[in-house]
Amino acid sequence: MDSRPALLRQLGVGSAIALVVSNMIGTGIFTTTGFLAGDLGSPSLLLWIWVVGAVCALLGAMCYSELGVNLPSSGGEYVYLTEAFGPTWGFMTGWVSFFAGFSAPIAAAALAFAGYLGYFFPGVLPDNARAIAGHGDWTFRLGGAQWTACVLVLVFTLLNVLGLQRAARVQNVLTVLKVAVIVSFIGLGFLAGHGDMAHFSQPAVRDTATPVAEQFAISLFWIYVAYSGWNAATYVAEELRHPARILPIALAIGATLVAALYIGLNLVFVYAAPLNDMKGKLAVGAFAASRLFGPEIAGVFSALMALSLMATVNAMVTIGPRVYYAMAKNGAFLSSAAGVHPKWHTPVAAIVAQAGCTMLMTMTPFPELVIYIGFTLNFFAVMSVASLFLLRRRRGWKKLRVVSFCYPFFPALFIAVGVWMIVRGVEQKPFVSLAAVVTIATGALVYHLRLKSRDPKAPAVETY
Repeated sequence: MDSRPALLRQLGVGSAIALVVSNMIGTGIFTTTGFLAGDLGSPSLLLWIWVVGAVCALLGAMCYSELGVNLPSSGGEYVYLTEAFGPTWGFMTGWVSFFAGFSAPIAAAALAFAGYLGYFFPGVLPDNARAIAGHGDWTFRLGGAQWTACVLVLVFTLLNVLGLQRAARVQNVLTVLKVAVIVSFIGLGFLAGHGDMAHFSQPAVRDTATPVAEQFAISLFWIYVAYSGWNAATYVAEELRHPARILPIALAIGATLVAALYIGLNLVFVYAAPLNDMKGKLAVGAFAASRLFGPEIAGVFSALMALSLMATVNAMVTIGPRVYYAMAKNGAFLSSAAGVHPKWHTPVAAIVAQAGCTMLMTMTPFPELVIYIGFTLNFFAVMSVASLFLLRRRRGWKKLRVVSFCYPFFPALFIAVGVWMIVRGVEQKPFVSLAAVVTIATGALVYHLRLKSRDPKAPAVETY
């Protein structure tokens, strides 16, 4: 009998939904609309792009539900791509997850947290950080925002090292608070806020000369990052009590709830201020609150939105290391990442390594960080949904009704939108796309070099 410490099946449907909701609601919705205002210049386009993102998230959640039910192991895309296309693809998605799937989004969420905290302490605003390298869009900065973000990451890293149950309880509380804040903001914004319905017919002067159709595709990367997380429960499938039952419920309820909240929030943002005034605002929620309720009440909402971003950071700090753990357990990643602490039952080395990478990424310029995240996550989500076409041929594969109902239209539509985004991304953002491609290609190179140098008799798992 294997006596090595292992992950425990201890999460129920409530915790799984909380992970999905918290992983989705975060950086994107609290920061994206201000940038979209300048890129799209139209209130109707701004609202429609969130609807398109919601449809894609729901389609992806349907497909991932079937993948997760049939392959209920922690690791998400790593498990699916390994099964469908082989270990090289599995390693690449895990490699990319370490950088662009979790470390970079955690850094973005932590920086957004600093942005909202800057309402009270201007010294921690990202714009006040000192440039240390680069120029233009690629200016790397270090200052109060980065230090604040790093402290936040360290706190949740320690919490997750000390046990999943404790982190899950904190997550559930923060998720309830996050949803309550958003629902209250939407309700009070329309009922008591000083907005104007005329804003929905007032366009903004666009900040880019890119044609609207092409810009819509580029802007979808921002939306993709905002909606990313609909697959969060698949990363902890090995720790769900009943994955076959819980996974589809958590993904469907979580994605639907978040889509409704996102569209409601954007309606309030437009109601609060004309798009032209909203352009370029990072802490767009705080800006909208100040227009709706005045500076005093806006301070309350800014604090609550900062707390909401804490839930996002904690959710991703929890989920990411499970991907590296799953890879290392199969000998496809550094063996230390598969080490599970005998007392806390957590992959400590994986959690700590992720924290180190995240803190370095807080110095990256925010807009480029978001596009980089969106490009890479979209690419591997497309590959994962495409794997359904191969895996569904297997004998004994459980086909979910929600996917079979319109098969192959649902997965094909998800893939078509994703490919369109990739093509437009390469055309319009070549340097960011190149960074994403280099990350992916480096993963393939590392895997093959590792295979050549690895001792096949070496243990895949280390214990403490």
